Amino acid sequence: MDKTVWIQGGRVIDPANRRDATGDVFIRAGRIVESLTDGERAEAEVIDARGLVVAPGLVDIHVHLRDPGQTQKEDIGSGTRSAAAGGFTTVVCMPNTSPPADNPGTIQRIRDAAARRAVVKVYPTGCLTLGMKGEQLAPIGSLKRAGVIAVTDDGACVQSNEIMRRAVEYAKMCGLVVMDHCQDASMTEGAVMNEGYWSLRLGLKGWPASAEDIVIARNVVLSRHTGAHIHLQHVSSAYGVDIIRRAKKRGIRVTGEAMPHHVFFTDEACKTYDTNFKMNPPLRTEADREAIIEGVLDGSIDIFATDHAPHTPDEKDCEFDHAPFGIIGMETALAVFLEVFHHSGRADLPFVISRLTHKPAEILGLDAGTLSPGAPGDVVLFDPDEAWTVDAARFQSRSRNCPWHGHSLRGCIRRTLVNGTTVWDGERIPENAPAVTV
Repeated sequence: MDKTVWIQGGRVIDPANRRDATGDVFIRAGRIVESLTDGERAEAEVIDARGLVVAPGLVDIHVHLRDPGQTQKEDIGSGTRSAAAGGFTTVVCMPNTSPPADNPGTIQRIRDAAARRAVVKVYPTGCLTLGMKGEQLAPIGSLKRAGVIAVTDDGACVQSNEIMRRAVEYAKMCGLVVMDHCQDASMTEGAVMNEGYWSLRLGLKGWPASAEDIVIARNVVLSRHTGAHIHLQHVSSAYGVDIIRRAKKRGIRVTGEAMPHHVFFTDEACKTYDTNFKMNPPLRTEADREAIIEGVLDGSIDIFATDHAPHTPDEKDCEFDHAPFGIIGMETALAVFLEVFHHSGRADLPFVISRLTHKPAEILGLDAGTLSPGAPGDVVLFDPDEAWTVDAARFQSRSRNCPWHGHSLRGCIRRTLVNGTTVWDGERIPENAPAVTV
């Protein structure tokens, strides 16, 4: 790739390098460079970034692309277009596909599909257990050789502590992070929303926060016992945040992520029985929401992610009890986090961007999230103050299960570049956007 790009006059925020100043960003042959020659500048594609923030492309390490087997909801093409529209240039897809990604053949199938259709970089994860049934370990070593960058039974949770212990030990031997969806299934059977005032008032079966807390504590113990890195997915409870905070003070290798819906909404949003507010783990109380925000601010919760979980309108258009869990989130994520943390005055822009760039990349060892010379030319340009009204019908995602539909948010993606090529121009995916491989 010989193309050169000159991004001029934006507010360049690169938290990994503590850069926050008006300036230029240069890309040559798909990589960030310190400067261009006069000849290269004369021939470069010039992008006027005045009035915009220029940052590393965003990184989401918790995405469901539903490919293979559930492509009526999303596929790698539509999912990565959704990512590009949200400013994400790197995504990590979960293995709860059909069939589950518990073998090298399915991993290769995902990688091949990404090479044909992905407009952003896609990294696959593999299952911890065969079929995500929590009964037998998946071939973790073979999955590593096939190209997975982490292992997880996300969408399920290994209930046996002994099997989880062995899985964590093998993952550590293979140099893989374990990502865990923390849920004691014996406490949540039939539950559809947070257990509390609103579940009682609505007559819906409640999901106690302790079902999450118990497994978070289990994973802290296993991390301490094995020395393995366990990443705690979509943390939603106040006590869970506190467990993680105390574990980190003792030097235990756990990290955690916060979701846009858990820092924006509470379980009161379920009062209209709108199934777009049904997710796993569920929306919880205002005290939980505030605890997650405080956990992010004090570093107990390390990063932001989306848990982008597409479902068809027909699947969601039913009684609350019967609707599937999950919402889409990549095309609104940056604006939501800006509203909760930056526009509220709780955090500055570099803080928010860091939790969406180099910090998630560092958890999984990805070559992403910085504007360092030699880094991939993955860049996002956005206006942090531009207001827009969410219209899910206009999304790039194949699904429409968005709880922010109709909300006014601030923070608009103006351009997304992958390896120096524009994959989102602020309104559409360019027709000549190439497929991206990693």
